[in-house]
Amino acid sequence: MKSRFLIGALSSGSGKTTVTMGILRALADRGLKVQPFKCGPDYIDTRFHEAATGSASVNLDTWLASENHVKDLYARYGADADVCVTEGVMGLYDGYDRSAGSSADIARLTDTPVVLVAGARSTSYTLAAQLWGMKHFRPGLQFAGVVFNQVGSARHERLLRQAAEDAGLPCLGALPRLPELEIPSRHLGLQLADDNEMRHRCEKAAEIVGRYVDLAELLQRTGTDSAFPAAEPAPAMAAERPLRIAVARDAAFNFIYRENLSRLAQAGQLTFFSPLAGDPLPEADLVYFPGGYPELYARELAAQEALKRQVREYAEDGGRILAECGGMIWLSQGIEGVAGGPCAMCGVLPFAATMEGARLHMGYRRIVDASDRVWKGHEFHYSSLTAPDALPSVATQYNAAGEPAGTPLYRYKNVIAGYTHLYWGETDILYLWN
Repeated sequence: MKSRFLIGALSSGSGKTTVTMGILRALADRGLKVQPFKCGPDYIDTRFHEAATGSASVNLDTWLASENHVKDLYARYGADADVCVTEGVMGLYDGYDRSAGSSADIARLTDTPVVLVAGARSTSYTLAAQLWGMKHFRPGLQFAGVVFNQVGSARHERLLRQAAEDAGLPCLGALPRLPELEIPSRHLGLQLADDNEMRHRCEKAAEIVGRYVDLAELLQRTGTDSAFPAAEPAPAMAAERPLRIAVARDAAFNFIYRENLSRLAQAGQLTFFSPLAGDPLPEADLVYFPGGYPELYARELAAQEALKRQVREYAEDGGRILAECGGMIWLSQGIEGVAGGPCAMCGVLPFAATMEGARLHMGYRRIVDASDRVWKGHEFHYSSLTAPDALPSVATQYNAAGEPAGTPLYRYKNVIAGYTHLYWGETDILYLWN
């Protein structure tokens, strides 16, 4: 019997990511094959999932993709797993349009019971009303139980367990307040780029979860022999011939949707390389520079003169490049506003990026090109461009409300670059160059 469940929360800041990575690692440590998933477009939490389980996490998002595609992803990646664990996003019912695209929406689509994480700092029995409301707000949604986080004392725990009982939810665990488990702000990256730091946090979280969460009851309450919801796979990518596809992947470039790689592999052979390590540019028909943290490694990247020259020559010769966010910064003239002063990048695009006056730009994006083709993606960055009009935008981008977002998408020869992280799990990315 497989087990599958979604870890949701009353709100952001409840400790959902900490509980998730602890459960993931604790189950993997028990010899179970665990497949992690993430609601929404987040490409940082998925890295914690992979550090905890050794398996790449898969995004489930009904803004970026159709409901059929989400169900197909869940069934395909979960087929061989003993346990499927999905981490929710924000509060359980928070979506891009009311509850559309929310964690509850994903739980409904995938026929998955919900385990609620309730942050209990500065509250106790009031949570009974909140838990009751979460359970009854959308009839038909399954709830397996609740895990309390940030519990202050034995008396506090007793009150919380009474609240769960009166709300009609089994209490599966109660985690104490542990400052060492708190994750630094993802908005600045910082330690999140350090794989060793992530593994350490996963191990610590697993130790705490193993001590304070009843994993046996969790698996028993979420076990099922029912089939995954039926879905049709997306049509395969249509390459005229097998392509050689080079993908930059290291600590500086790692914001990658798992299904995007799967789709690229349908078009040819993938070769991964590390700009940070100074790997030479592979022989390729298409080069993909994803987003990440180039600003944290600006000096190391600036020192890769041989690779920068190869990238410039490849671009000038008409080579196809897709560069997203940090990948676009790598192709720019340089990065300003970083420690030690400006750092020169590849010099392909006629602008630089700056961290000065940094502010968050974030949200879903619908992209309409000159041929009225539509692409979907997500924008998340703090940097800005010093000369954003140095190249014209080849597409118009809109936010989830349908309002113009003002985010450009650039094309220079066969280089396509922009701040938006594209998702092409059920579309053909090769059409970008048609």
